[in-house]
Amino acid sequence: MNHIVTVQGAVTEFADFREPTDAELEAIEQEMPVILADVELLDAQIITLDRIPTELDNRRIRRARRRALAARIALANRTTAATLPGGAA
Repeated sequence: MNHIVTVQGAVTEFADFREPTDAELEAIEQEMPVILADVELLDAQIITLDRIPTELDNRRIRRARRRALAARIALANRTTAATLPGGAA
């Protein structure tokens, strides 16, 4: 009969490393406008799942897509500006 051994020591040994670092929290903070715009787009799409979309629904989805795209472009521009020497874009 084989005995099953727990690995509790190996799991809890690295508990301190499970918290996000300051750099990871900063990256999440920078991406937050993109995340919120994507959530808004998903909300607009979810509303239309169980019915035929009205013209208002279509406008809401288009507006949310534009906001999501604008947020992604702004993030890409900030990322590019941060990585280029001298801050030139």
